[in-house]
This record gives sequence, C-alpha cells and structure tokens, in this order.
Amino acid sequence: MRRVLILSTTFGAVLLALGAAVAQGPLPLESVEEGEQALSRAQQQGEQARRRAEALESEALTIREAAERTAQEGAALAARIQQAEAEIAAQEARIGLIEGQRAQLRARLAERQRPLVRLTAALQRLSRRPPVLSLLRPGSLHDAVYLRAILETLLPEVERRTAGLRGELDRARVLQEQARQVAAGLRASQGQLGERRRQLAVLETRQRLESREVGGVADREAARALALKEQARDLTGLLDELARAGTLRAELAALPGPVLRPAQPQAAQVGPVAATGTATAEAPARYLLPVAGRLVAGFGARIAGQAGSRGVSILTRAEAQAVAPGAGRVVFAGPYQGYGAIVIIEHGGGWTSLVTGLADLDARVGDQLVAGAPLGRTGPGRPVLTLELRKDGVPVNPLDLLRG
Repeated sequence: MRRVLILSTTFGAVLLALGAAVAQGPLPLESVEEGEQALSRAQQQGEQARRRAEALESEALTIREAAERTAQEGAALAARIQQAEAEIAAQEARIGLIEGQRAQLRARLAERQRPLVRLTAALQRLSRRPPVLSLLRPGSLHDAVYLRAILETLLPEVERRTAGLRGELDRARVLQEQARQVAAGLRASQGQLGERRRQLAVLETRQRLESREVGGVADREAARALALKEQARDLTGLLDELARAGTLRAELAALPGPVLRPAQPQAAQVGPVAATGTATAEAPARYLLPVAGRLVAGFGARIAGQAGSRGVSILTRAEAQAVAPGAGRVVFAGPYQGYGAIVIIEHGGGWTSLVTGLADLDARVGDQLVAGAPLGRTGPGRPVLTLELRKDGVPVNPLDLLRG
C-alpha cells in the first residue's frame, strides 16, 4: 500500500507541475490541417523571398549608377523583410501546432487522472487508520486479508497505468521544450525584422536625397494625379484617366525632336514621317505578389452584393511589407476612400497594376520602381491587400502572370 501511495502522490505532484508549465493560452488554431498548411505556406514564401533577395543583392553589386543601385538594394531589403515576416509566420504556425498537441495531451491526462485520484484518496484514508485498531475490530483479519488480495491484484494495473502516464508526461516535457525553442526563434526573427526595417528606412532617406533634383517634376505629377482623383467618378474612372494620361505621355515622348533649319531651304525635301514609337505589349517581367499571406479571394470571385472580383485579395499579417509587383512608374500614390492607401503602377505597353489596402506608403508619384521595390506596409489586425492587373483597361488575372 505504501508503494501505491508513493507512486500516486508522485504522479499527483508531477501533474500539478505540468499544469503550471502549460498554463499559457494556446494560439487560436482551427484545425491541425490548417496549421500545417500555414506552416508549409510560410516556409515556401520565405524561401521565395530569400531567393529573390539574393538575386537582387547580386545584381546590385554589378550596377555602377548610384540611383539604380540604391533601388536594387531597397528591393533586396524589402525581400529580406518579407523573408523575416515569413519566418515569423512559420514560427507562429509551429507554436500553434505545438499548443494544439499540448491541449490534447492535457485532455488525455485529465481523463486518465480521474480513477487514479479516486484510488489515491481511498488509500490515503486507509493509511490514516492505525494498524492496531484495525486488528481489534471484528472481521479485521478477514478485511486485511481481503485488502491485501485486492492490492496484489491492483498494484500491477496501477503500475502499468502510471508507466503510460509517465510516458505522457515525458511527451509533455518534450513539447514544452520545443515550444520554448520556437519562442526563442520567434524573438530572434522579430529582432531581425526590426533591424531590417530600420535599414530600409535609412536607405529610403538616402534615395530621397539622391533624387532631390527631380522633386519638382514629381510634385507637379502628384498634383495632376490628385486633380484626376477629384474628377474621377470612382477608382475605375481614376485608372482610366491615368491610363489615358500615360498613353499621351508615351506618344509625346516618342515624337521626333526639333529639326534645324537647312542652310538652303529651297533645296529641302519632305522625307518619310518617322513612325511613332509604340510601347511593347509584353507583360511585365518578374511579376510577383506584393505581400506574403493567404489568398482569400481569387480573380472573378463573387462577393455578396458586389460584382465579381477584378483582382486577387491576400490576407496578410499586421504591418506586412508590400512590394511592387513589377517594374514600372508610380502614377498615383495616396489615400482613396474605401480602399485605404493605394498605389497605381504603370508598367508600359498598356499594363497597369493597382495595389489597395495599404496603411503607410514608401512610394511617391513619379518614382521609377524595380520589381520588388518597397511600396509600403499594411495596417494592424488582419489586413487584406488587393492586387489588380489591367491590360489596356481590361482586368487580367494576376495569377496568370505568376504561373507564366
């Protein structure tokens, strides 16, 4: 009986210690499958961001022109930020999976603990009765023999069950250690993210200083973009107006320069008119999604009370770094009612990208961006960023370019 009491008491103490150790609230996790999908998605996006950052860093080393090199470095830093964000998302998914396992383990331990607790209580009551008094009671000898027989039968079963419980407790300690290691990795990734954001802010300040000479032109373009915003009926109207302005700008840029008056005007001949240069209709190269996250609405998706989606919507993490989906020129950057801060990028050849759902902007009207250049960040909570792609004003599925 003493052996059973010691075993039971030890088990109870370990259970109390375990309860204190796993008292932290688990992260919300709807299912194990969703947690595994989130982990796999974050790992894949982190690897893509890492490869993009390495490619941009290598290209920056070969560029001699300062402004272009700075642009490449900014895009590389933005990719590194997205890599750190993906690593944080992966760590959080791991923590969610571990907490789910720990919750299941707590439930199993509670279920298996109940009969042992009742047995421990009964044995403790028996242990308080002095043996001399037990022998003086009528039938005590019979009861003692009967109790001994019960204990001899019960003890192997108690040992078997407690051995299984000890295995469960060992598993709980392993999960606790895994959670501790993942939490340490999460803190390291968060520190790395903060440092890279600081580096990007310094680089953007330098980039602004290097491009001071074009500040006046950018200010005039920003003023024209705001005027078009006021005139447009809606966001689609603004996109159409900006597209017409971009076409006119391209046609003007393609016109031949001034021709000097010939020395003998009477001998001048009319030559063939040079063909006006037209922008290529090729899709922008290196097209990518602006943020890492989960696709929540695809192209053409039906939304209650609205027409089909003209782009794709991505559920991302709070204050996620957004980047330019492709190389091009910023023709609008600012707030738009109902859409948060938006950025419209003209890629040339009639291709235009619209990014909505931002909170802070890094891009300005007139900026010439490389693919992956920082655009800004999303807001707090569970922000949704939307990407729309148009060819000559007609919506196109952005995922087609990604697959291509």
